Amino acid sequence: MFHILVVDDDKNIRRLLQAVLTAEHYTVFTATDGEDALAVMDREHIDLVVLDIMMPKLNGYEFTKLLREQNNNLPILMVSAKQEPSDKHKGFIVGTDDYMTKPIDEEEMLLRIKALLRRAKIASEHQIVIDDVIIDYDSMTVTKNGETQELPQKEFLLLYKLLSYPGKIFTRIQLMDEIWGADSETGWETLTVHIGRLRKRFEGWNEFQIEAIRGLGYKAVKK
Repeated sequence: MFHILVVDDDKNIRRLLQAVLTAEHYTVFTATDGEDALAVMDREHIDLVVLDIMMPKLNGYEFTKLLREQNNNLPILMVSAKQEPSDKHKGFIVGTDDYMTKPIDEEEMLLRIKALLRRAKIASEHQIVIDDVIIDYDSMTVTKNGETQELPQKEFLLLYKLLSYPGKIFTRIQLMDEIWGADSETGWETLTVHIGRLRKRFEGWNEFQIEAIRGLGYKAVKK
């Protein structure tokens, strides 16, 4: 369910990291440099970036600094052949969350990624708690004051995704690709129906609501 962006100008490294991360059930996007990465982020929702430093156009330091100047707290793991302490120091100064040196220890990288996602509180515990409401990913249930509702899979995944990032607008295409799959022939009217069911199901709840953003998509708002 997590989306990871691998940014590296080395084609072989991109392919390796994509294979390793895909095997762990992450959805992986790739980019060749910082400018390419920004273009991907304009199109796709990204949960974490695995980032090389030395790249053409916008390098890893510049990319990270740019995001932080925009108050973007997306978790970043720098992975670089640059091993000097000064290189690592510069990475942390511009705003990276973690730093690894090449050659890559794949198991260590996966552990670091899981730690970053956990620290970023991206639903790593598979529960979202809002006041008296518990949204549990493992059981696909919503519980309030001891009363539990078990939701249909698509409805639950939509609700969980939206409430994992309260206030963030997701386009219809982003939600369709994530919940139904990029290759699905399901039309947007199906998404509209599922959103309608969720809004009716939780109508009157004081903890959260799902809002339609005209011409864009949907967002969840914690009250």
